[in-house]
Amino acid sequence: MDLRKELNNTGGFKNLELLAKQVVEGFIAGMHKSPFHGFSAEFAEHKIYNQGESTKHIDWKLFAKTDRLYTKRYDEETNLRCHLIVDNSASMHYPDVKDIFTDNLNKIGFSALASAAIMHILKKQRDAVGLSMYSDRYDFYSPEKGSERHHQMLLAKLSAAVVQKSTSNSTETFKYLHQIAEKIHRRSLIFLFTDMFQTTEDDEKIFEALRHLKHNKHEVVVFHVFDKVKELALDFDNRPKRFVDVETGETIDLYPDTIKDNYKKAVSEYFEDLRLRCGQYRIKYVEADINAGFNQILTTYMIERQKFI
Repeated sequence: MDLRKELNNTGGFKNLELLAKQVVEGFIAGMHKSPFHGFSAEFAEHKIYNQGESTKHIDWKLFAKTDRLYTKRYDEETNLRCHLIVDNSASMHYPDVKDIFTDNLNKIGFSALASAAIMHILKKQRDAVGLSMYSDRYDFYSPEKGSERHHQMLLAKLSAAVVQKSTSNSTETFKYLHQIAEKIHRRSLIFLFTDMFQTTEDDEKIFEALRHLKHNKHEVVVFHVFDKVKELALDFDNRPKRFVDVETGETIDLYPDTIKDNYKKAVSEYFEDLRLRCGQYRIKYVEADINAGFNQILTTYMIERQKFI
């Protein structure tokens, strides 16, 4: 099926659930050629057998195929609580994409589809998922649940976010992260999708909020969402251009090549500082280039899940 046909002409996802399913299925197929071969069973209705558990639920047929012990998972089991946080500020709607396709995404489109893919796996594993979204306000919050109705509601919110471009002048990410931290009481795996655009003065406040998210033994993963070609490499043709800050409206006119080297150096240093600061506070930091697909997102989910449960 052509995934492009599953996008409507308003620029939003027509069937986000189907797209997420196909992203996950493609990832699982690729796992058979990776060091994670054999783990794909965990995305269905099995979990790895842990020594000391009862052997009565071991799937011996799967053992014969994989030479690994898995136990069958049942409807009443919920081993994981996951909360997804999506930054929906104006800068997340960059680049300005007229027709969003799965291979032509802006940052919010990438974040929505990545979140939906994680949700698809959680649904298959009968785990609970919650969602928060913020822009210049706390747009949406829903606690962790596992029902089909809840799942469909979250998909609708993610799909709508792609279409409804934020007009915020500024976004105080730290403010909303503190509010979200106060709402999540039971130990959860937390994924934050954000482009980490804030003023220098807000840097320390951001990390205070991220540390707050880790209270109650939560595990926090920051997916740093960006367009590597445009936002890191500044790969534009060398003609006069006007660059506009999508949140403040400030502009600057210049030839890209005149600042490219210094720009790339400054941004690379900023990214490295983010990585080091996250490491300092034991927060998982993952670069999420919107042009690089979703394997890095789903691999991170798989690894963090194994560590969490």
